[in-house]
Amino acid sequence: MPVLRRVVVDVLKPHDPDLVEFADAVAATDGVDGVNATVIELDREVQNVKLTIEGPDLDLDAIEDTVDGLGGSVHSVDEVACGSRLVDESRTLQD
Repeated sequence: MPVLRRVVVDVLKPHDPDLVEFADAVAATDGVDGVNATVIELDREVQNVKLTIEGPDLDLDAIEDTVDGLGGSVHSVDEVACGSRLVDESRTLQD
């Protein structure tokens, strides 16, 4: 099994818990060192949120279980970083 160090997921979540509580709960998941949470879209009932999650050996199933327990759902996994270190993306002409 590869070592997962960063994952970016698209999440649909209810307004309650608020974004700070939601990110804090995901950050408390075993193996998670930090979480960045960004609201992408907002409507009356739900928020679409991008979570960037980093840690030394992330468990995607545990992260999804935490999100589900908070009333949210992972819609997609948009980025992963595996290996012994994180690699920053380089800009290309296509960017």
